[in-house]
Amino acid sequence: MLVKVSGAAIHGVSAQIITIEVNVDQGVGYHLVGLPDNAIKESSYRISAALKNSGFKIPGKKITINMAPADLRKEGSAYDMSIALGILAASDLIKAESLGDYIIMGELSLDGGLQPIKGVLPIAIKAREVGFKGIILPKQNAREAAIVNNLEVYGVENIKQVIDFFNEDLPLEKFEIDTRKEFQDKIDHFPFDFDEVKGQEAAKRAMEVAAAGGHNIILIGSPGSGKTMIAKRLPSILPPLSLKEALETTKIHSVAGKMGAETSLMTIRPFRSPHHTISDVALVGGGSYPQPGEISLAHNGVLFLDEMPEFKRTVLEVMRQPLEDRVVTISRAKFTIEYPASFMLVASMNPSPSGYFPDDPNNTSSAFEMQRYMNKLSGPLLDRIDIHIEVSKVEYEQLAEKRKGESSIKIRERVVNARNIQTKRYDSLDISYNAQMGPKEIEKYCELDEYSQLLIKAAMLKLNLSARAYDRILKVARTIADLENSENIQGDHISEAIQYRSLDRDFWNA
Repeated sequence: MLVKVSGAAIHGVSAQIITIEVNVDQGVGYHLVGLPDNAIKESSYRISAALKNSGFKIPGKKITINMAPADLRKEGSAYDMSIALGILAASDLIKAESLGDYIIMGELSLDGGLQPIKGVLPIAIKAREVGFKGIILPKQNAREAAIVNNLEVYGVENIKQVIDFFNEDLPLEKFEIDTRKEFQDKIDHFPFDFDEVKGQEAAKRAMEVAAAGGHNIILIGSPGSGKTMIAKRLPSILPPLSLKEALETTKIHSVAGKMGAETSLMTIRPFRSPHHTISDVALVGGGSYPQPGEISLAHNGVLFLDEMPEFKRTVLEVMRQPLEDRVVTISRAKFTIEYPASFMLVASMNPSPSGYFPDDPNNTSSAFEMQRYMNKLSGPLLDRIDIHIEVSKVEYEQLAEKRKGESSIKIRERVVNARNIQTKRYDSLDISYNAQMGPKEIEKYCELDEYSQLLIKAAMLKLNLSARAYDRILKVARTIADLENSENIQGDHISEAIQYRSLDRDFWNA
């Protein structure tokens, strides 16, 4: 008897329906075809033990299983339950009438229990799009799938529950979530707040400007000056995620298997902080079985590179293209995958190998060592970072101050107001904030008066700035003007923007 069961495979951040065809015939043998990987090939052992411990048995007949489309490589252990139910249905051990109404996925334990799987949200979205009645999957994944409305989501703990559902019409636990309520309830939950930062007013101002315009930023300062502390608080002043952005971000984390059992929807912007030993592939994504990298996991959020010069140069250089295009393309001989990568880059570094230049009068680093240290960051990469800000040492008086600083809520209000101005300005364009402006938008929205032109001309000559750095100054100046509700860019906006180009100064090559 031939039976078809539906599953799904992940391709990039979307899903594709997989039809698992099971045919049981006279003879002996177990044949699994359709480009399965080793995890799927090993499924026969898990299925056999799980069914035996659930009161069933794989029939001693010739079993042929085809995973269609047969030319698409399948991977992972998520097809265990689909294959097991297909074998039982094809052997007339369970009723198969309504089997085709559901997408069925789940990894089997030897006792018949179910383990969570990756990529549940894209699978649920695809199930609704194709017109399936519902989806049956491990209980740990049910909340994540339930954010897709107009789809019945059943979370189960073991395969026996599913067998009884089809054979005896015993009801399964149905999961339903009010997505908008869940989203609104958790949208303002942040572990850190800017009111905990002592002093560092210039750095906090730079972070506000970066958040308002979506600009990349690098913090330069000695150890203990608060660079990491400031960076970790950036998500608390960024505009809240829209529901669309939350779904985009959740899909990526779902594909990467980063969603917890109690999490259904990501409600705050991600903050990713990889270690400096990270590889190229781990950062941008890819591999023999492509997975999203750290820059995609930071989509709609922040990627923080602490002690940036300690990262391998090749790792840093592969970020050039994603920083400009805001997408990562993974190309292989047989397929091409795109992962979104619209993130804010926040980096930190010491001003010298010893860490304390210029505050330490007994700086132990030679001029050659200083130059070699600074050369770890290439000019083209630094050009793509809009704001360079020096973070000075915090004095005792500031640390002992009892009064708290300005809270993230107040800063966020100004940031959101500036972002609203930008959203209205770019309403008819395919961009959302100032950092995304191209040459045409810069020419149209960054007009300068005569005094501002003289200022930027002097900066170009003195600092020997590139054309890209010139554009960055204009973008940052536009953001500063938006924060002050100014329709036009003024001279003081340009002056402040020029101050955010610290690494372009000869001072750092001293």
